[in-house]
Amino acid sequence: MLLLTGLLLGIVDCQLAEAAGKPNIIYIMADDLGYGDAAPLGKQRCKIPTPGMSQLAAEGMTFTDAHSIASVCVPSRLAIMTGRYPWRIRGIGQSGPWGYLAPQFRPGSHTLAHLLKDAGYKTGYIGKWHLGLAMVTTNDQVQQIGNVDYAQPVDAGPNDHGFDYSFILPGSLDMYPYVYLRNQEFVGSVNKQRGWSAFNRIGPAEEKFEDYEVLQTFRGEVSEYIARHAEDARSGKPFFLYFALTSPHTPTSPHPDFHGKTDLGVYGDFVYETDYCLVSTLESLKKHGLDDNTIVIFTSDHGPAPYAGNILKATYDNVKGLHKLGHYPAGPLRGYKFSVYEGGTRVPFFIKWPSQIKPGTTCDRLIGLQDLLATLADITKGKLKSDQGLDSISYLPLLKNPNAKPTRQNLQMQGTHGWAFRQGDWKLCLCPGSGAPGVYGNVPKPAEAWPAAVKTFGQNPTRSQLLEAPFVQLFNLREDLSEQNDVAHLHPQIVKEMFALMEAQFARGRSTPGPDQKNDRASLNYWGRIPAGILTQ
Repeated sequence: MLLLTGLLLGIVDCQLAEAAGKPNIIYIMADDLGYGDAAPLGKQRCKIPTPGMSQLAAEGMTFTDAHSIASVCVPSRLAIMTGRYPWRIRGIGQSGPWGYLAPQFRPGSHTLAHLLKDAGYKTGYIGKWHLGLAMVTTNDQVQQIGNVDYAQPVDAGPNDHGFDYSFILPGSLDMYPYVYLRNQEFVGSVNKQRGWSAFNRIGPAEEKFEDYEVLQTFRGEVSEYIARHAEDARSGKPFFLYFALTSPHTPTSPHPDFHGKTDLGVYGDFVYETDYCLVSTLESLKKHGLDDNTIVIFTSDHGPAPYAGNILKATYDNVKGLHKLGHYPAGPLRGYKFSVYEGGTRVPFFIKWPSQIKPGTTCDRLIGLQDLLATLADITKGKLKSDQGLDSISYLPLLKNPNAKPTRQNLQMQGTHGWAFRQGDWKLCLCPGSGAPGVYGNVPKPAEAWPAAVKTFGQNPTRSQLLEAPFVQLFNLREDLSEQNDVAHLHPQIVKEMFALMEAQFARGRSTPGPDQKNDRASLNYWGRIPAGILTQ
């Protein structure tokens, strides 16, 4: 027994020794923040001052070709957490509506937090979760309005996925239940029914919960977390904090302290407050003497929503009202949230690492948000097993030299009604149109794009003919960043080769070198939601 105890203490001492000198890491991710909402990227088409992002860009590196793997929340977050494409993963249980989402991956799955705990880090998660929770119900039925026992802790939350501490909302700020959880226990009394602007989804709410206080609450939690770990961090015991914002996702509800901070209206004020969450975090690090030994990353889960803007109710093409004021949330990019176009998946990405990154540098190499796992493994000298981080590629070489050889050659992405694939400068969209339903402004809508493609083709296609123009789109992003010139008809062989690589990556269970792995799903239908009557039998 004494020998075993000695061995365990030796392992712990070794981990602490290895952790000494490693940087603290803070990953801040906005929700629905567009490429053009960031002043360093939007430039003259951005009318919102973003001093935090501008500071990070000046003191660190800006990636101009960073991508979410999905233009919606849940799959994007799942990929970041696991380093795997989410379409390989199957959740557990049946979901209720909105924040009653069932767990999207199994406890025991390898995560960012597990990686960093093994490397000697304390790990924390603050903000929007939206990866599902297993709530205790009063009738053993699917969790939903009316049957959740809020006096009981939940399972499958951050603490079950490797985080030592967590303070979260179950889902987005406009998704009930509107209540915080600390270390997987509900905070306060859930005894009201509330709803917020945009969609006015009325559901259970904690009695004191207010939408406009959420960012302020999270900022306070982050400041306290940094203060709580500052002494240990200064003595060589680092921390990792995942800070997931709920903004500028609807409801567009800046705190009164931020009203009028911009000339763009309530949307501008809300983005400004979103940026202030970064400013506040940087100030806390400096206050505690940690700014020189902390990596800070700021990004977004995907592109901006077309229904968000200065009209508080979710409105078709609400974003166009901002365009009239000279502000373009997607910057020069086509499309928005939900779509397969760049505006849906290309995101702001800034990283500061004082000891390693030359200030004010820019990198135009392709990276995916799921690459965080492999990158942090390299930075912390953590070990990934052959079945971990299967779609994650380290971009550490680019942090040291932004002009180095690209670390990533290709990337799979998805909209809600279509798929996309990057291979170098080429981008293949496996659909005609936006790959989004178009309910709020993405065009062309599938209901219109598919019949138009059939008309151009001259007949209804067989499944094998779906790889032919005009049922697919191909763009050269180096020459055509705004995706205006579809050249699929000129390069049918490139289309076939790219699709074959997509299929091979799914079949192998990974897109990185290593032994083949099994997906949770037996097959994948890249053609998804084709309108009825399009395909021939």
